[in-house]
Amino acid sequence: MSQLDHPNVVKLIEIFDEDDYVYLVMELMQGGELFDRLVEKENYSEQEASEIIKPIVDAIRYCHSMNIIHRDLKPENLLFATMDEGAVVKIADFGMGRFITPGEMATTACGTPNYLAPEIAAGVAYDKTVDFWAIGVILYTL
Repeated sequence: MSQLDHPNVVKLIEIFDEDDYVYLVMELMQGGELFDRLVEKENYSEQEASEIIKPIVDAIRYCHSMNIIHRDLKPENLLFATMDEGAVVKIADFGMGRFITPGEMATTACGTPNYLAPEIAAGVAYDKTVDFWAIGVILYTL
């Protein structure tokens, strides 16, 4: 995460590595999760949904250009900078993320079941496109 610098990716500010714990100091995101906003609002118009998804697609393209796949995109991992209606949305929680070289395939089964791409669910090798499947599920949910 320390290598990522995109306006729609939560920034890692500092790492403290102690004997028993590793502490990650992240950018403060005061607007909460997309999940909570979706529960409150119930659904979004196509225009509203596109305004939320567009920066996420841009951020994932950036991550992929840095050879990083997220592998756990879901509304709970999309955070808003503020409580404002038009707040900036950012991708968080790269705990399942990994580096993947061009042409390399991953095989670890991970992620949240409702957002898993079919190839992960089937237990076959996959690439960075699994992130776009999850984005599609999020868009459909919105």
